[in-house]
Amino acid sequence: MEIHATSDIPATDEVVGVANPSGRGGVLFVCEHASSFIPPEFDNLGLEEAARVSHIAWDPGALAVAQKLSAAFDSPLVFQRVSRLVYDCNRPPEAPSAMPDVSEIFTIPGNAGLTDGQRRDRAERFYFPFRAALGARIEAGKAAGHPPVIVTIHSFTPVYKGARRAVEIGILHDSDSRLADAVLDAAGDEFVVGRNDPYGPEDGVTHTLIEQGVKRGLLNVMIEIRNDLIAEAAGIDTMAGYLTRVLRAAIATVDTTISGSAATGGTA
Repeated sequence: MEIHATSDIPATDEVVGVANPSGRGGVLFVCEHASSFIPPEFDNLGLEEAARVSHIAWDPGALAVAQKLSAAFDSPLVFQRVSRLVYDCNRPPEAPSAMPDVSEIFTIPGNAGLTDGQRRDRAERFYFPFRAALGARIEAGKAAGHPPVIVTIHSFTPVYKGARRAVEIGILHDSDSRLADAVLDAAGDEFVVGRNDPYGPEDGVTHTLIEQGVKRGLLNVMIEIRNDLIAEAAGIDTMAGYLTRVLRAAIATVDTTISGSAATGGTA
């Protein structure tokens, strides 16, 4: 099934959040899995509370880190206000995982047996406004002569389907690895950092990078953080400080056309 946006897309207030909208730092931060909120009309998707607050519903800690990075780089942050289980804005409408009926060990009753019309309604309500909000900010930056660097922030569970994950930070990319390569070069040994780990393009996780970055020729990278490292305020501060240093060094190395605010902005 192919789904396209319609002209009567609803207002984005409940779908899209924007922090530091007037930031001029040259980076656009994105956090698609910022919230576990399920609008009341979806009746919790039939899930018990344990599932609704778990990592299947959102990326714990990711928004807090993204907000600190947004402040450090004086750059906008666009984030999704509803749970990825209602609609995962890092997936195209035709992807089954955009509205999954199973996530890790949990079944999602409210996503089972969705009709084409129901899937279309969700895409029009959640996905297309989110995509449009990102696109508008990118095009505005390009028009002003400052095409942004795209950095998406995610978190992942330390144990998945019973297997413990050793990697602490994943640096993910699709066909354009310029920024990812530079980030990996700058990463140092403070954390266990891996390339396209614990996920990669084959898992369908690079949709935002492709649509917003690769297709426009913009530098882009996706950062996955193991969520036990950012479960508390101190860990969030540590991670945001580390990523600020690494990203600043990487951006300065790979793209000298970004104005000084992106590479030399304030500290976290």
